[in-house]
Amino acid sequence: MRLSSTVPVGALLYGIQYLPGAYAWGAAGHEIVATIAQMYLHPTVLPTLCEILDLPTSKCHIAAVATWADQHRNQMRWSAPLHYVGSLDDFPSKTCAFPGPHLWAGRKGINVLDGIQNTTKLLQDWVNEDVSDAVASEALKFLIHFMGDMHQPLHLTGRERGGNSVKVQFGRRHTNLHSLWDGFLIAKAVRTVPRNYSQPLPYPQVEKALRGTIYDPYIRRILWEGILNPWGEDLPKWLNCPTPAPTSNGGSGGGLLGMWETIYTATAKVAQLFMKDGVDINPDGPVHGDEEAEGEGDDDLSPDDRPLLDLDKPEYAGVIEKEMIVEKLLAQGGIRLAGLLNYLFAHDNMGSRSPAPFLQVVDSVKGWNGI
Repeated sequence: MRLSSTVPVGALLYGIQYLPGAYAWGAAGHEIVATIAQMYLHPTVLPTLCEILDLPTSKCHIAAVATWADQHRNQMRWSAPLHYVGSLDDFPSKTCAFPGPHLWAGRKGINVLDGIQNTTKLLQDWVNEDVSDAVASEALKFLIHFMGDMHQPLHLTGRERGGNSVKVQFGRRHTNLHSLWDGFLIAKAVRTVPRNYSQPLPYPQVEKALRGTIYDPYIRRILWEGILNPWGEDLPKWLNCPTPAPTSNGGSGGGLLGMWETIYTATAKVAQLFMKDGVDINPDGPVHGDEEAEGEGDDDLSPDDRPLLDLDKPEYAGVIEKEMIVEKLLAQGGIRLAGLLNYLFAHDNMGSRSPAPFLQVVDSVKGWNGI
């Protein structure tokens, strides 16, 4: 049976309490992830997504709903804890064991890992005609957003409240480490994209997914300098999930949720690396908020008066830019979102809707770029 369209998705995502939270990636980051995902959708999937989202097929871009969960966060405060998960260890497990010893803060069922699992289950129920179109629409909007959240690394660490407590400077702007990753790094990257990327790439499937935004050249650069060449052979690995041995701590031993735990492990390490380096890379000056840090002439200053650490420097932002760390995270988010949507909605050759193997579906659409 289909559930009543009046049943809120929140009621179906466990009994979530009202808790404060932060939200990952700015609008550009979420929309970039969704745009890249659309480029890799199986040909049968986009029309289904347009149907669920009630978008016109001729102008259907899933990026248009990528920030819906943030835009309505004041009306859905129950959803706040679903945008992140806190790590308690600096070096999370490399397996797909869940929850793992001391691996995540908070309660099971109320984090971005479970948010992805739960919205996926709701969409599977829609395929089986067990939930309404309205429930599926909200679940899909959440899922698109959560997959972006999963690739903002400071939403995958509990240290310093995900970086919100670390006040820093970026050029002339005062911010915090979390906000730096939310928007400042992407904004700088968009501003500095070479002009040649304003020209279309020779791939219709890429250009068809673009919407004429200010960050279109940036997406072209991610495709041309990342996905199409140095990362191309790694795409299947981005979708793999190492299966651990059975655990005694209630581990899931792999599966769909386990795949996202592997994503967590990879991106959490990015967060931990750069949070540590963000505090340590300026040994000659004080660190804002560090009571033990002392700089010449600052002995009489309160922590709030000490100069902020400027991370728009070669030692920090320069390393991130050179190694294309943000670009790779956005690309991974897009490829994984495409893989999950293909898994859920791809049709077989006879036109019936039946989930295909995760990797097979993605492999079937990689031919457009010669990977």
